[in-house]
Amino acid sequence: MKILLHICCGPCAVYPVESLMAKGHWVHGFFSNPNIHPYQEFVKRLATLENYAARVRLPMIWDRTYDLEGFLRTVVFRETERCQFCYHMRLRAAAQIAKSGKFEAFTSTLLYSKFQNHELIKELAQAVVREVGVPFYYEDFRLGWAEGANKAKKLGLYKQPYCGCIFSERDRFLTQPKPKK
Repeated sequence: MKILLHICCGPCAVYPVESLMAKGHWVHGFFSNPNIHPYQEFVKRLATLENYAARVRLPMIWDRTYDLEGFLRTVVFRETERCQFCYHMRLRAAAQIAKSGKFEAFTSTLLYSKFQNHELIKELAQAVVREVGVPFYYEDFRLGWAEGANKAKKLGLYKQPYCGCIFSERDRFLTQPKPKK
């Protein structure tokens, strides 16, 4: 099957790419991540994926736009539900590219992370399927979490310390002051 794989970053691509190829699928990567902030983080993730894709000869489609305003407009006043909107925007972009590129299905490395909401991703992907008309290929890539992480480390791929958006960066690094007694 000709599958378009939405890729959020290099380390998260390792296991899904290997798994899909091992099953005999023709895999083409797609980078579209307007959620990644700040800009320097976006550049690091993009460069890491460029490096990885070149190493494994993974054909790629690149969306290098840094749409800070677009992402923030999508999640503003819905910050606690931001992941839902973030998943949807990236899955929809992948489905649209898959349709125009005559791919048989699309999927995402979001399914690799044990930190993402799989049920919500599957639900939103099915909504996108109804909207765009390209099948979604589901595989629980979390089964290869440790294997993929070890291979990414051996390859020296930059591993980001948070999901991607400015809110997840805050949640990861903000230390709340201890209450005074």
